[in-house]
Amino acid sequence: EPAEVLDINNEIRELESAERREIVRILTALTDTLRPHVEGLKASYRFLGRIDFIRAKGKLAVDLDAVAPEFVKAPLVEWYRATHPILLQTHRASGKPVVPLSLRMDQERRIILISGPNAGGKSVAMKTVGLLQYMWQCGLLIPVSEASKVGLFQDIFLDIGDEQSLENDLSTYSSHLTHMRKVITLANKKSLFLIDEFGSGTEPQYGGALAEAILETLHKAKAFGVVTTHYTNLKQFAEQNEGVVNAAMRYDVEALEPLYILEVGKPGSSFALEIARKIGLPKPVLDSATDKVGATHVKVDQTLSQLEKEKKRFESFNEALSTRESRASKAAERYENLADSLEEEKRKIINAAKAEAKRLIQEANANIERTIREIKEAQAEKEATKEARQKLAAEAESLEPEAAQPPKKKRRKSAPKPEVVDDGPIKLGDSVRIKGQTAVGEVLAIRGKDAEIQIGLLKSTLKLNRLEKISRREARKEEKAVATRVSGFNINEKRAEFSPNLDLRGQRASEALSLVDQFLDEALLHSMSELRILHGKGDGILRDLVRNTLRKTKFVDRFEDEHADRGGAGVTIVHLH
Repeated sequence: EPAEVLDINNEIRELESAERREIVRILTALTDTLRPHVEGLKASYRFLGRIDFIRAKGKLAVDLDAVAPEFVKAPLVEWYRATHPILLQTHRASGKPVVPLSLRMDQERRIILISGPNAGGKSVAMKTVGLLQYMWQCGLLIPVSEASKVGLFQDIFLDIGDEQSLENDLSTYSSHLTHMRKVITLANKKSLFLIDEFGSGTEPQYGGALAEAILETLHKAKAFGVVTTHYTNLKQFAEQNEGVVNAAMRYDVEALEPLYILEVGKPGSSFALEIARKIGLPKPVLDSATDKVGATHVKVDQTLSQLEKEKKRFESFNEALSTRESRASKAAERYENLADSLEEEKRKIINAAKAEAKRLIQEANANIERTIREIKEAQAEKEATKEARQKLAAEAESLEPEAAQPPKKKRRKSAPKPEVVDDGPIKLGDSVRIKGQTAVGEVLAIRGKDAEIQIGLLKSTLKLNRLEKISRREARKEEKAVATRVSGFNINEKRAEFSPNLDLRGQRASEALSLVDQFLDEALLHSMSELRILHGKGDGILRDLVRNTLRKTKFVDRFEDEHADRGGAGVTIVHLH
């Protein structure tokens, strides 16, 4: 080493030693400063760790949209819209939807045997059960519906995947049997076991028999579990034993696509022959495979396949039917609102007409009184009386409704009013007219200065000085004029033609309501006491609309179904006040 470098190297080593001593001194001083606060720092460390753990659980729950369902201190799985957490995060990142899982395991069905085609979602469904139950028992919220219930299991046993080991000289099937030995030894009524591809890894005949024996042992131990399999003997075991239930992963055979929907209550099919046929294997190969499998197995698979197709078809039909029912319900609601608004509008119009009629009557009475007063003040002078009567007639004429006339047609001049032909005293049976009006009546009785007269169907009592006597000829002429003005309306003829039965079948809702309103008005006019409305049964929409209208009609006393022999709920009997 050169002498020039030696001194520099020695200086560097001394500086490094000084640096280490300074670090030790600083750390020693810092330790001396912190030593009195060690216990507080440890407590803060543990507290911060706990807070960080709680915060992490909360963030995970928010990310998974997880909840805390109702907790039951017993073995129970009652989940609705449950999703696999990892699958949910993975598919959300790639924009793929996740089909939720609904599942229930209780004392009546402790073991669920899931079957179906490969890659159909059997293992994912089973892993969802295990992972969510373990998450809950670790204190984490789980992604299920708020209506779900979650129980508590003392043990959770898993046999998933291939755990063959060269070091321990274990094959795939040996590793499965090792797990099964532990499960059947330790499982009890508070245990949950999850077994994927039960009995696989060896010859199917022996693997299926051994799997059935193990399943029978676990069933007797009253343990809870989810098992996936393709073996037919296990599906038959589930059908023959209470507490074990078949379940299937739905599959679209025509499109060769899994639907990832778990359906509990029926076994699934592997759809091996259908998939092979869709792929295009030669028909002789498929026929040979069918013969080798046996007619029974093929028939079972064909039945399951047909059931799957029928279920999908009925689901589409039910969805369309639900849409139609929803539309019909909305339409009925709209029609009901329309009927209510029309009824309200009708009430307003009637009230307005009554108010206007009342006003006109008051004005007419005021004019009459004024005319009488003017005649009295003029002391019955002929010219003054005539002038007052002309004014009253002009007022009455101004209140008459204008009749619709064809265009460019001259209006008829009103017939001259009948003149008073007798100024003598009014006696019983005389034809009289109210002064200043055109209404003609007959005197029924005279009581002092009052007279009881009948004008058409109306009887009224008036002062004698308000009446004037007319001839029989003028009375008949006026009655004919009145008959002409009412356009020949004959109430007796109308009553004879009226039918108390109304048939609404085939009518639209709006048309039916209009007919019911008209029918009720005519029945009231003809003093009917009982009506019969035929609307049919169907979905009951027309019947409900009719009965809602009846409830809102004041002069309807009650209504009821017709006798069962004469139409039952398809006919409504209406009783009027």
